[in-house]
Amino acid sequence: MAATGNSAEGSTGHAGAGARRAPSRAAGPSGRARGAAASQGAKTVLAQPAKAGDAGRERRTTTANPERPPAELTIEQLAAATGMSVRNIRNHHTRGLLPPPEVRARVGFYSSDHVARLRLVQDLQADGFNLTAIERLVSGSDGLAERMLGLRSAVTAPYEPEAPELMSAEELAARFGEADAKTLERIRRLGLLVALGDGSFEVLSPALLRAAEQVLALGIPFEAALTLVEKVKRDCDSVSRTFTKLYFKELWEPFERAGRPPERWDDLIEAVNSLRPLASEALLALFKQSMTAQLEQAFGKALEQQVKRK
Repeated sequence: MAATGNSAEGSTGHAGAGARRAPSRAAGPSGRARGAAASQGAKTVLAQPAKAGDAGRERRTTTANPERPPAELTIEQLAAATGMSVRNIRNHHTRGLLPPPEVRARVGFYSSDHVARLRLVQDLQADGFNLTAIERLVSGSDGLAERMLGLRSAVTAPYEPEAPELMSAEELAARFGEADAKTLERIRRLGLLVALGDGSFEVLSPALLRAAEQVLALGIPFEAALTLVEKVKRDCDSVSRTFTKLYFKELWEPFERAGRPPERWDDLIEAVNSLRPLASEALLALFKQSMTAQLEQAFGKALEQQVKRK
């Protein structure tokens, strides 16, 4: 569902806090990618003096508060480091989304804390929050916005990610044969391939594609293999829902009833990080046992039938 709120430039749309932007593969790098690039940019800028004429003033004032990171960025450099406009940075400051800069000789200087706060605002906007909702989250929330974003990052982090591969229609046809429009639509719904519109496809899981190729090599028809994948996906969805309900019932709901105590946020995030590998290990262990039992039972019946025919 697409959010109807803001652009990354700080517009004040009316998207609800739970809305989501529709992903776009052609829209350029994601918020995470922008964050990494901007963070690197901030490091580069921090390594340089803001202006040649300000060098003396910086030497006299940057160690004023040793508990905070040094403020070395002018607002123009902060804008370059975060990919935002100076106007929108000032707008965020006016709304209370950005702490005031350290002022030296009537020039405001910003630190990595300001870069991190703007990155937080950008990530929340990318998740569909409008500026009014973000303002409520970051004002007097004792780090609630950062914790919620940390939880969201744990939930949406790639799960043993694979690097997608690009393949042409000719390559796919050579490996799997020609497919009609109906079959291609089934493949699309399964999320195996994404058509890029130029006659090429993005393979989201090369490992799954290789497994399909090996199934075909065994002599199993492509349509039968595709039907199997559809059924296994439904079963996996059911198992995933079971583990997710377990997390919410046994961990999240008690946390909510307790008033979301700040000291337990890290435990909730760690639980999310641990849940998926634990679920995978449990599922694989049970599947091995079940697969062995099913094969033994099926082949046992087949052998009995052979004996009876003799």
